[in-house]
Amino acid sequence: MNVAPDTAETHPLLPRVEQALDGIRPYLAADGGNVRVLEITDDMVLRLELLGACGTCPMSAMTLKAGVEESVKKAVPEIRSVEAVNVTPMSEQPAGQVR
Repeated sequence: MNVAPDTAETHPLLPRVEQALDGIRPYLAADGGNVRVLEITDDMVLRLELLGACGTCPMSAMTLKAGVEESVKKAVPEIRSVEAVNVTPMSEQPAGQVR
């Protein structure tokens, strides 16, 4: 009998991850953004989708690392890193773009 791997919806860490994200969602929402959990991998990488303004914001890479990842890892130390599937790396941002 094959056992299906945990999906984001059934992963045992999901409630704690969502609670950590709920703590920073008001700040994301203030700028018109949000995040959605896509997956928690077997090697404890949290994969997110940036929604709304977060998906196109030139500062989204910094927000992801300094805000989202820090908050999640503090609340759920089992998570090793946080990745967004749709973030534009800082190196690919247009020069001189100011939000």
